[in-house]
Amino acid sequence: MGTSISKSVILFGVALFALGGLTGGVIVYRRDIRDRLAHSRTSSPPPSARSGSDGSAPMADMNGMSASASSAQPGQDSSPQKMAPGAVLLTSERQQLIGVRYTEVRRERMERTVRTVGAVQMDDEKISRVHVKTPGWIQKVYLDYVGKLVKKGQPLFTLYSPDLVSTEQEYLIALKGQEYLSKAPNNDAVSGAASLLRATRERLRLWDVSDAQIQALEDTGKVEQNMTLYSPTTGFVMTRNAYEQSYVAPETELYDIADLSTIWVLVDIYEYEAPFVHVGQAGSMQLSFLPGKAFHGRVDYIYPTLDPATRTIKVRLVFANPGFQLKPNMYADVELKIDYGMQTLIPSESVLNSGTRQVVYMPLPGGYFEPREVKVGAEFDGQYA
Repeated sequence: MGTSISKSVILFGVALFALGGLTGGVIVYRRDIRDRLAHSRTSSPPPSARSGSDGSAPMADMNGMSASASSAQPGQDSSPQKMAPGAVLLTSERQQLIGVRYTEVRRERMERTVRTVGAVQMDDEKISRVHVKTPGWIQKVYLDYVGKLVKKGQPLFTLYSPDLVSTEQEYLIALKGQEYLSKAPNNDAVSGAASLLRATRERLRLWDVSDAQIQALEDTGKVEQNMTLYSPTTGFVMTRNAYEQSYVAPETELYDIADLSTIWVLVDIYEYEAPFVHVGQAGSMQLSFLPGKAFHGRVDYIYPTLDPATRTIKVRLVFANPGFQLKPNMYADVELKIDYGMQTLIPSESVLNSGTRQVVYMPLPGGYFEPREVKVGAEFDGQYA
């Protein structure tokens, strides 16, 4: 009975490692023979080849000859051999005819690169929103346009607030009261004056009056009608709602100031890649407007939900942005390196995969090829671990 062979690869090795790892082996393959070899494992041999002289089951070769008959050809061992079911025999002429190839099974470090597209975004943890703590009227605006870079401590605007002016007056009165009562013999009066002064000073601080401004109030003894408010951080103005002569309240968001010294990049990875991506993993990024320049960051967060439409999971990376070259809403090409460590590697086309079993073929003396079941792991670049 002729044996049909139609697909790609036979794996030949000299040792089997724990029923699935091969070391020191060789691979022989041609793209049109794997199915024929797989078929030969399951086909019944012809009646003439079902038993040998010692009761063993001889193998059918590629021409339908039994192992005992075909092995008598020149260059072949004439003694029948006991072989596993599904083994095949290929003469050297037949191997050359169908283009069988061999390759070494090797142990190497296995790395894989996940390539995806990312969107650059502001770091939400470094956005400051400026509000006033007490209602009033803006008198003068120093930070007057969106996109401006502002330094921490730089003046933003001046505010006239009746409540603030009243508290300043209370502070000056409490300061004078403490000075007067400090010479009194009544300790309770001295303690009460000190407590009032501390409470008034704390109220000014809670309204964002700086210690330097409080010290200036003490030194001059004069109430400042218009109090200057300063930037709480260094960054770029993203939004502005502060205008001169406008009334503002604590709920009014006057500025959004974003620190862009670090930036977020959001990427999507497929669900089958998710087990290999973890927080702290290194990533690199390139931008179309800066060809050849790579930015290096790390995975900062993996989102807990899956997009049902794209079957992807969102991953957040953090990149340093010292020169502010990375700008929000840019698109970038992102790569994540996955290191599987040292693995035993075979070409993926050498594996006969039925869906439930994976089989490779091992070379034996005399032109015999014996099937061996293996267990494969990750696949990349045409290789299985």
